[in-house]
Amino acid sequence: MGKQTTFTQEIILYAISAAVSCIVLFVGLKQLDPNRGAAKKAADRKKEIAKKLGRPFVKTNPYEDIIACDVINPDDIDVSFDSIGGLDGVKQALHELVILPLQRPNLFAHGKLLGPQKGVLLYGPPGTGKTLLAKAIAKESGAVFINVRIANLMSKWFGDAQKLVTALFTLAYKLQPAIIFIDEVDSFLGQRRSTEHEVLTNMKTEFMALWDGFTTDQNARVMVLAATNRPWELDDAILRRLPQAFEVGMPDCKERAKILKVILKGENVEDNIDFDHIASLCEGYSGSDLTELCKQAAYAPIREMLEQEKTGRITSQIPRPLNQSDLERILSVSKSSKLAASEYSSRRQTDLQGQSVPSSDQSEVTLADFLKFISLVGGTAGRRTQDP
Repeated sequence: MGKQTTFTQEIILYAISAAVSCIVLFVGLKQLDPNRGAAKKAADRKKEIAKKLGRPFVKTNPYEDIIACDVINPDDIDVSFDSIGGLDGVKQALHELVILPLQRPNLFAHGKLLGPQKGVLLYGPPGTGKTLLAKAIAKESGAVFINVRIANLMSKWFGDAQKLVTALFTLAYKLQPAIIFIDEVDSFLGQRRSTEHEVLTNMKTEFMALWDGFTTDQNARVMVLAATNRPWELDDAILRRLPQAFEVGMPDCKERAKILKVILKGENVEDNIDFDHIASLCEGYSGSDLTELCKQAAYAPIREMLEQEKTGRITSQIPRPLNQSDLERILSVSKSSKLAASEYSSRRQTDLQGQSVPSSDQSEVTLADFLKFISLVGGTAGRRTQDP
């Protein structure tokens, strides 16, 4: 009887020990998980998004939870088409081809020709408003905006990168209407080369396969929106999946005036600013260059106020309004980054050429010395051949 009791106690102890070991192993592996913090943050973010969107809490896997960190509620976006100056033709085309199918899918549910766009490319020089247009599309259409970050798709664990790419599309499908936005898409979906890493090649292949998979569902309101400064570096297979491409070019004088009005709207400025005149002085400026110009000019009233404080002539505690002379003064002493870099490169090239190329007089002397040297060498060679 005693032996049976001892044996039973040992069995119970072994069972308890095994259970404790399993719990310790489970907790330890969970603590060592590199995605644990991101998964917890994503789960909280997912609950917040579901609450704001008024949608039921969707069931997701751990990989979709990681992607959920990049999901942006359209109500949190403060950019609309009205806050983008110029680009009237591009905005009109985007509204018809992209926004309407997401807003009113019933109008485009008849037939295959009127299906929603699955891929749109925005291309053009830097600072022309491609990212702003992408945000405005999400805002106007009410679609969930998934801002893809390549760092979130990479993992040190083998096979996780493909699973994260899959999670990107499955989560977008669950939260549709959704826009998958890839900024600087050439860095991710560029030309496939034999020298690139196997993980990146597998990610591209998985991305394109899933992208084509969504095109078979005519009712899926999921769109891939890409932006790049170098469209010629995109892979041909990617360009095929981006049938609609819009060039967002440098603004002309009329568009620059509209951009200036949008930037200075609601600011403390005088009413008599001639925007057309200021725009004519900003040849070669992009939208971001004009924003920086206005920021620099807005500091002029504060600078004057600080100078008055130093001399003891304080007239007001509020800076004066921004005027036209402030903008003109900044234009006379500053340049856009692109123009400054171009001028510096040209000046540097000229300096290097001036150091390496001798003057005409020095060139002639050097040539004469060289001919004299050749004649001497030739004569010496001739005499040597005649020696026995």
